[in-house]
Amino acid sequence: MRSSEKGNFLVRFLNKDTANSSNTSEQLPLWRQLVIQLLCLVIVAEVMFPIMYIVTLSLSSKSNRPSALELFPKEISFVAFQQVLDRPTANPITFVELLRNSFLVSISVGLVSLLIAVSAAYAFSRFKFKLRTVLMVLVFIPLLMPAVGLSTPLFLLMNSLQVKVCTSGITAFYPFVKCDPINTGRVLFNLRDSLIGVGIAMVSTALPFAVWNLKGYLDTIPKELEEAAYIDGADANQTFFQIVLPLALPQLAVTFFIGFIGHWQEFVLPWLFLTQPKDYTLAMTLYNMTGQYANSIPWNRFAAMAIIVALPVALVFVALQKQIVNGLTSGGVKG
Repeated sequence: MRSSEKGNFLVRFLNKDTANSSNTSEQLPLWRQLVIQLLCLVIVAEVMFPIMYIVTLSLSSKSNRPSALELFPKEISFVAFQQVLDRPTANPITFVELLRNSFLVSISVGLVSLLIAVSAAYAFSRFKFKLRTVLMVLVFIPLLMPAVGLSTPLFLLMNSLQVKVCTSGITAFYPFVKCDPINTGRVLFNLRDSLIGVGIAMVSTALPFAVWNLKGYLDTIPKELEEAAYIDGADANQTFFQIVLPLALPQLAVTFFIGFIGHWQEFVLPWLFLTQPKDYTLAMTLYNMTGQYANSIPWNRFAAMAIIVALPVALVFVALQKQIVNGLTSGGVKG
């Protein structure tokens, strides 16, 4: 045991062996086991408290503000869920359209960013070229900035790409072809005010983490495997797709899942970019349900909507749990 661990009471307290060890001096006394179990129960209670409260609100038939703290439902009513599925807000958009928009943005952004990131990470991991270190630092810099700080340049960039019909009947593609400065014409398409523009902006914010996460994992894959494939006659594409990608599959799943959570719950960029209700996502609609005053919030529908928004993330985690655990742990033991 290191000297720092010897002097740290908490480290020594939590690293005692509770199993049947041959060294009886390392076994944890009963009172310490009880203290640790109590600590775990406190942590579980703290984590479950907001979840139980939201579930209780969602199962209530009353939409007014609760007057007391209730962690266990007094009634089981699915009226709030039915109302949310029928018409989430006053906007003319159905729940199916909101769900489609959220899935379309989250999955598309996740796949596109993953495809670009794994290619870039492989290049940084395997190839030696000029300014390699400088480029890696430039990729890392956006991670140091808050996402809202990147919204202004992304907004201006996406807003500059438009398709307009000039008064003369000519279709202009801004900023490459412009209409008459006096008669600007009618806007047919604005990249900023579209799901495509939001997706491109979200890909740009998701790439830095994905590249760094995958690059570290690809460094752990032995280069000798690729060299052996080259000797057997495989070309660069066969080596990448048939050897590197299958070995990196756990980390690809981890990167996609982490990105999916962020994309699914992304609120700032869609809220700043989109203006048409038909393009709204579930996260935007959840915010729309809050209203101007606390007394006007339909609390049961708000809680039901929150559960529905969180449910796909939980399902994805259950489906990819094995890959996620392997991806988080195998990087430290490979190579």
